[in-house]
Amino acid sequence: MITTQRHHPRAARRQLNLATRHQLTAAGVPAGTITSRTRPGGPWQRLLPRVYLLQTGPPDQRQRALSAVLYAAAPTADPLTGDTAALTGGAALGLLGIREAPYGPGSPLDVLIRAPRRLAATPEVRPLATSRWPRTITVSGIPSTRPVRAAADFAARAEHPDRIRSVLAQVVQAGWCHPHDLHAELRASRLLGRPAIRAAAAELLAGVRSIAEGRARDTLTATDLPTPLWNARLYTPDGAFLASPDAYWPDEGVALEIDSAEYHYTRDAWHATLRRRLRLESHGILVVSATPSMLRDTPTEVLAALRALLTLTTPRPTPPTAQARGHQQLPLPF
Repeated sequence: MITTQRHHPRAARRQLNLATRHQLTAAGVPAGTITSRTRPGGPWQRLLPRVYLLQTGPPDQRQRALSAVLYAAAPTADPLTGDTAALTGGAALGLLGIREAPYGPGSPLDVLIRAPRRLAATPEVRPLATSRWPRTITVSGIPSTRPVRAAADFAARAEHPDRIRSVLAQVVQAGWCHPHDLHAELRASRLLGRPAIRAAAAELLAGVRSIAEGRARDTLTATDLPTPLWNARLYTPDGAFLASPDAYWPDEGVALEIDSAEYHYTRDAWHATLRRRLRLESHGILVVSATPSMLRDTPTEVLAALRALLTLTTPRPTPPTAQARGHQQLPLPF
């Protein structure tokens, strides 16, 4: 990769080696120079209409994301303020490390602009005009919407229910927003009329934090088994944190742990899982372990194991000593 300092405006040094045509001409770069430098084999590249990368070599993900914001921002505005354009949807979530959010070559980047302003879409950029302008943040140098708004904008354009379910759960599980705040944003965006989004919001309010837990909740809801607490935090009698099983029946002292091989492919991770189970069992909690594929392919076997333990604990000779705190079943606030 080669960069040239001649005709290199100050804006480009703040903008990951990117500049708009307006910024270049305002810095005194003649139009002819822009044209000659962006010809095939030249030192600059035209990434989008009126947006240039002032180097050779392909753009990285951050440069690609910022180029979309530069394209969408008002020409005379400082694009880094996030006042006239901000990355949102899957692209903004991808910057935060949310898996499965579409963010890569071939995926158009969603960028909010203020209504009633309009801007032509390109194969790389999908401008979204909004009259509900959000507070914006800067993520890795890119003006972006807050995660709660990015998640809602992602859900509005996603089609596959499992993708919606998984991405919204990851946003909450990673701590980027509270499920109540996400529910409020989805309602403000008028998205709760869509069954897939409404179901995902209900799961998160109930404490579900992953698509595997969501499938487990679906399976359990269709049975006569008692309703568990999801991701309850369990403590020992002296107040020490014990564990947070995926599902927990406090009256019976039974826990369901959904262990994905994706997170247990190292020896240390597997040992940590076994130690967590030993801690639970040492405090009188009976544990059923299952993988996501078991819940998907052989749910009757998982249900049979749960039913057996829940039934066995009715005349419980040794009640569990752990206490569940900081969690309650939350109603869906329609």
